[in-house]
Amino acid sequence: MSLFSPRNAAEVAALVARHPLAWVVSGGHATPLPLLAEVDDDGAVTALVGHFALRNLQVEALRADPRALMLFQGAEGYISPELVTQEKWAPTWNYAVARFTVDVVFEPEQNGEALDRLIAHMEGDRPGRWSVSAMGERYEPMVARIIAFRANVLSCDATFKLGQDERPETFAQILAAHPDAALVAAMREAAD
Repeated sequence: MSLFSPRNAAEVAALVARHPLAWVVSGGHATPLPLLAEVDDDGAVTALVGHFALRNLQVEALRADPRALMLFQGAEGYISPELVTQEKWAPTWNYAVARFTVDVVFEPEQNGEALDRLIAHMEGDRPGRWSVSAMGERYEPMVARIIAFRANVLSCDATFKLGQDERPETFAQILAAHPDAALVAAMREAAD
C-alpha cells in the first residue's frame, strides 16, 4: 500500500459522492457525466450509475465493447513554496483521484429511476428541492432521449496525494496559508 492510497474503500466512495462528474472513456470517446456510486457492506464501490444522451456516439461504441474507464477528480491544487518556510522546498500538486475499470450494462427501463436518483443526490436536503414533476409535459420526451446504465466495477485505483509526505510543520503552514478551502479540507481529512 502506497503512502497515497486511500485508507479504506469508504474514502473512494466519498470522493465519488462529493465530486460526481466523471470522464467516461471508451472506444476513442470521452464524455463527462455525473455518476452515482453503489457500494457494498464494506463501503467499496461496486457499480456506478448514470445516463447517456442516446445521440451520444459513445453509446454505440459501448454496445460494441462495454469496457470503459471512469475517472473522478476530487480536490486538487498547486502548492507554492511561498506557503512554507522550509528551505529549498519544491512546489507540488496535491490531488485526490479515482480510476475505475468497468463493464457498462445499458438499462433503458431504468431511465426514470436513474434521473430521480441523480436529482435526489444533487438536490440533497435543501428546502424546496426540485423534482422532475416540475417539468410537466417536457419530462416524457426528455426521458425518451436518454439511456440509463450501470457500470459494474472490475477494478479501482485511487490516489489521495494530499500532503501525507510533508513534515508536520510544513503541512501546518500549507493548511494555514493555502487559499483553496476545498483542498485544505481534503488535506485535513487525509491527515485525520
